Amino acid sequence: MRTRAPLVSVGDYRRAARRALPAMVWAYLDGGAEDERTLHANRAAFANWTLRQRVLAGHSHTDLGVTIDGQKLELPVMLAPTGLTGLAHWSGELAAAQAAERAGTRLTLSTASSYSIEEVAAGTSADHWFQLYPWGDGPFSDSILGRARDAGYRTLVVTVDVPVQGNRTGERRTGMGHPPILTPRRIADAAIRPRWWYGLLRHQRMTMRSLTPTAGAKGAVESVGIQNRRIRADLSWPDVAALRQRWDGPFVVKGVLEPEDAVRAVDEVGASGVVVSNHGGRQLNGAMASLEALPGIADAIGGRATVLLDSGVRCGTDVITALALGADAVMIGRPYIYGLAVAGGAGVSAVLDILAAEIRSALTLMGAASVADLDRTFLARVDVKTPKMP
Repeated sequence: MRTRAPLVSVGDYRRAARRALPAMVWAYLDGGAEDERTLHANRAAFANWTLRQRVLAGHSHTDLGVTIDGQKLELPVMLAPTGLTGLAHWSGELAAAQAAERAGTRLTLSTASSYSIEEVAAGTSADHWFQLYPWGDGPFSDSILGRARDAGYRTLVVTVDVPVQGNRTGERRTGMGHPPILTPRRIADAAIRPRWWYGLLRHQRMTMRSLTPTAGAKGAVESVGIQNRRIRADLSWPDVAALRQRWDGPFVVKGVLEPEDAVRAVDEVGASGVVVSNHGGRQLNGAMASLEALPGIADAIGGRATVLLDSGVRCGTDVITALALGADAVMIGRPYIYGLAVAGGAGVSAVLDILAAEIRSALTLMGAASVADLDRTFLARVDVKTPKMP
């Protein structure tokens, strides 16, 4: 009798998630822009750094705790905002937020989430974050911000790297366009995954619930229509500064890759932090890997503002590398979605547990007592040729 091997790494969960999901959904959740050069560069960048090992350090305990914008977290790994997460598993962002709480960390809820602002707030007790796509006019943003504030979200993350949608050719090839295009072959691909489609049809988590209350295919079309009508190519620094004036809590700008932009976010906008991110390689193909951009931004604003790293993290040593290069914590998107696709909230918890165990083990082997001890003296730069893309 054949048995499946245990899932002991993020990579294991990725492979299991691929088996669990139809091709068109997989393309949306795991794919990137065009030939995915930036998506692969995000992973390859970690190979440019090796960890220094200091022996006989005498540490019997490792501390993974960090403080981000006044919030104490037990794990330096937060869950990034991801849109339409209910496509991976019907329990979506609600289950992910609950798993983050169990791990002592936080989820950032996307404007494009499958569970609404109010639903996630009602189903959780921790101070989770809210992410805003600054779409449309002032009244639209004011309405969304007012709902987030009333629901108890304290930290706002404004994503600024989506003036237009990235050219995600993989999604288009598999029919995951706007709206999705179903063919007999694609329907058959979903039909052989009954647990996935049963959950989707029963719970109807395929829409952006904060934008429309309508469920099912009609709601999906309405959600995409709202997004397409309101996305703004003319968004500018004064627009983001005006949003800052309308939010009285911590304010984080996501999608920054240049030190000059990080400085402007802090000095001109009044941001309390930035997320160094290229949107997981889903927007500008050919953009710099997030990890490569991190040191310059940390040098420019570190100590004055929170610096978070998003894109490319897949294991505990990746987290350690980012923290040593100046990040206060990291955000993960795809890794937690792999866990969600495989086992709902329990899968998200398992992925976070794996990362925590890997971080603890690596810290001990490196001779570090806590993540707070990490700095660039724990790293060495190496020259690694960029691997060929699959």
